[in-house]
Amino acid sequence: MLILQDVAYAHPNKDLLFTDISLTVNRHEKIALIGNNGSGKSTLLQILAGTLQPSQGIVRTESAPYFVPQLLGQYDTGSIAAALGVEENLLALREILAGNVTEENLSLLNDDWGIEERCAEALAYWQLDGLNLMQTFGSLSGGQKTKIFLAGILIHKPEIVFLDEPSNHLDDASRRILYQYIQTTTDTLLIVSHDRTLLNLLDSVYELSKRGIRIYGGNYDFYAAQKQVESEALANDLRNKEKALRKAKEIERESIERQQKLDARGRRKQEKAGIPTIMLNTLRNKAERSTANMKEVHAEKVGAISQEMSQLRQELPDTDRMKMDFDHSRLHKGKILVTATDVNFGYGEQMLWENPLSFQLTSGQRLAVKGPNGSGKTTLIRLILGEIQPQTGSIERAEVRSIYMDQNYSLIDGTLTVYEQAQKFNSRDLQEHDIKIRLNRYLFTKAFWDKPCSTLSGGEKMRLMLCSLAIGNQAPDLIILDEPTNNLDIQNIEILTAAINEYRGTLLVISHDSYFLKEINVEESLVL
Repeated sequence: MLILQDVAYAHPNKDLLFTDISLTVNRHEKIALIGNNGSGKSTLLQILAGTLQPSQGIVRTESAPYFVPQLLGQYDTGSIAAALGVEENLLALREILAGNVTEENLSLLNDDWGIEERCAEALAYWQLDGLNLMQTFGSLSGGQKTKIFLAGILIHKPEIVFLDEPSNHLDDASRRILYQYIQTTTDTLLIVSHDRTLLNLLDSVYELSKRGIRIYGGNYDFYAAQKQVESEALANDLRNKEKALRKAKEIERESIERQQKLDARGRRKQEKAGIPTIMLNTLRNKAERSTANMKEVHAEKVGAISQEMSQLRQELPDTDRMKMDFDHSRLHKGKILVTATDVNFGYGEQMLWENPLSFQLTSGQRLAVKGPNGSGKTTLIRLILGEIQPQTGSIERAEVRSIYMDQNYSLIDGTLTVYEQAQKFNSRDLQEHDIKIRLNRYLFTKAFWDKPCSTLSGGEKMRLMLCSLAIGNQAPDLIILDEPTNNLDIQNIEILTAAINEYRGTLLVISHDSYFLKEINVEESLVL
C-alpha cells in the first residue's frame, strides 16, 4: 500500500508547485498519473520514490519502490551495472568465483548467488542480449537506456513500481513488451505517461493540477469521455451565462431609457406647474440619484455575470480556448511529390536497408514511416527533403514547400523572443497588433511576447510553430512530423491533433504512438 497525507512541494524559490495532495494506492492497483506540463507529475513521483523530500506532508509505503525516471543522463559516466544498482554484487560474485572468498565479498553479494543469471534473463527479455553490464551507460541509445531500467524490474523484483514516461524512446517492438508487462504484472504501478495506448491498460486515472488530485475510476478512454461530458457541461454553462449577460445588458438599457423618459416627463410637468426653482433643483437631484442607484444595481449584476463568465473561460480546456486558422496546401490532390526507385543509403560500407526502397508520395497523402530504432527513418526523411542523396537508386522530387517539425521543434530559434519568432514568418506584412492577436489565439498572452523561445516547454514550442505557420502567407504543401508527441503532455498532443486534422495537405509522420496516428487519420505505412 502507498499512502500520501497532505503532501506539498515548493521550489527552492518558494513558488508552490502543489499542495494538500492526499491519496491511497492499494496493493496490485495500476494507476495513471496525468496532468499538464508543469503540474508536478515527475516531482510527485520523485517524492514517492524517496529521491526528493516534500515541503510538507507524509509519504508511507509498505516496501521499497523501484523507480524508472524519465531523465537518465545522470547515470552516463558509470557502468550499466552501476545504473542498475548491481555493480558491487556482480563484482563480488566474480571475485568469489575466482577464489577470493572474503567476508567483504560475501557481505557485498548478500547471498544473491543468482544475480548474474537474473541480469542475463532480464536483458534478454528486453532484447538487450549481448550487452556488457560493465560498459559505460552513456554509450547506449535513449531507447536502450530506458530498457535497461525496465529490465531492473525483473532483476530487483519490487512490489511497487513507478514509471515516468517509460515509452518515450521505445520503438514498436519494445512498446509491445512494455504493454505486456503492464497487463500481466501483479506489481503495484503508478505511471506518468502521455502514451494513451499504455494509459488504456491501467485501472484508474489520477489527474494532478494546482487544485489537487482528482480520481477517475477507469482507463484513459473512460477518463476522456468523462472530461468530454465535463467540457460540454462547462460550454453549456458558458453559453447560458452569455445569454444572461446579453439579457442583463438589455434590461439595463431599457430600464435606464424608461427612467430617463419618466424623469424628462416629470421635469416638464414640474416646470408647467410653476414649482419654485429651489424645489425643482431638489427634485432633479433626487431623480438623478435614483437613476444613478439604478445604474449601479444593473452594473453590479452585469459585472457579476461577466466575472462568472471569465472564471468559466479559465476552466475551459486549452483545446477549446484556442482559435485555429490553419491554411491549406494549394496543390491538387494526387500530384506526385516524391518518386523513389531502389533507393539505399549507407554509413561506411553497411547499407541501411536490406531491400532498397521504392515508393511514391502524392499530394494529400497521410503516410506513417515505421521501423525499429536505428532502421533509418530519419535518414529517409533527409533523402525526401533533398538534404542528402541516395548512394544507390534514384529519387525525384517536385518543387514543394515543406516544413520539418522534429521532436525538439528546432525550427524555433531560441535566440528570438516569442513575438520575434512569429514576426519571422510574417511574409504578408501583418501589423504588430494582428500578430499579437494570432499569438493570443495560440494561448501566448502578453506575458509571453518578450519571453525568449529558449525558455519555452516542448508544448509551447509546438504551439508557437503552429502559430508561425498560420501567420505565414501559405501553408506548407508537405508537413513532416518526427516523433512529434515525445515531449508533449496529453493536452498539447490534443492541440497538435486538432491542428493537423484541420490541415489539408500532405503529411509524413515518424511515430511509435499508434493512438496518435489513428487520431490524425494516418492509414498508410511505409515499413523499413
